[in-house]
Amino acid sequence: MTLNLIEIPQKSAHPNHAVPRDGWGRPLVVPKAGGKPKGHTRTTTFIDCIEDKSALVDWGKRMVLVGATKRADLVDQARGLDPEDADDKKTLNALAEKATDASGANDKRERGTYLHTLSELVDAGQPLPASCSAQDIEDMGAYLMETSALKVRAVETFVVVNELGVAGTFDRMVHYAGPDPYGNHFEGDFIADLKTGSVQYGGLKMAAQLAVYSRGEVYDHTRFPVNVDSKAELASFKKRVIEVQDAVEAYTPLPPVNQDWGIIIHLPAGQGECTLYWVDLNIGWRAAQLALTIREMRSLSRKAMKPFVAQVTQDAVATAA
Repeated sequence: MTLNLIEIPQKSAHPNHAVPRDGWGRPLVVPKAGGKPKGHTRTTTFIDCIEDKSALVDWGKRMVLVGATKRADLVDQARGLDPEDADDKKTLNALAEKATDASGANDKRERGTYLHTLSELVDAGQPLPASCSAQDIEDMGAYLMETSALKVRAVETFVVVNELGVAGTFDRMVHYAGPDPYGNHFEGDFIADLKTGSVQYGGLKMAAQLAVYSRGEVYDHTRFPVNVDSKAELASFKKRVIEVQDAVEAYTPLPPVNQDWGIIIHLPAGQGECTLYWVDLNIGWRAAQLALTIREMRSLSRKAMKPFVAQVTQDAVATAA
């Protein structure tokens, strides 16, 4: 698989988005050692456990309340539903999501996806769509100026880190020559990620995300073709045993990419500003290892408690004696 930048298609055309997935939305990846496809945790989900979500949870509550003021019909539908009933919980969750959408909370996410697509056109030297607004052009102008020192080598590349059981798609691999974070000259390829939301509190999570990508291997899922829209084909694929030699051929090492530093491209939507940040991938990799430990400990949750038995049996007394 080549990673040279030739043409950057829009996101909908990327073959990476047809990676087969299991019932939890995890990419189904054939392990390099062969065998049956295994669900790999998405990179962003894997490292999510290290993040303090209190501010995000509070924001979500506020958005549901704002949305409810705009959609009184959702409140009416929620009346009488039991939050402890399994079916009612699903209904309430769906209503809460509709209220969140009504609040406009998802607008920035959709805007961010749109800016990602435009930035790929800029990277490819292609013209922006005629439908672009003046603000779009201002945002892309800021992006073009700030990233002028970066030469894009690859985009939207799906990689797997088998030792973590993680898979995901990084935004870009870029080539850079110039000062490092300490002012010394260096040159090489770096993992870069475009962020359109706030980056004020997410430094550790972003560093972990890019650290995982930098240690991944490119995985070509098209070697094991499956129609992801066919339940029968997907079910058959999950049971398929892949020989190790075939599995190995699906993996390609990344070009030598810097594993000490990654780059965050911050393009806040609608502000006409773009800022680059270095992120420490050594700190990020430590965070990723911690995430693995946390997830392993969570798997022991059911074993952490045992029934309390107050009555001592005769066998237990005899054993103690």
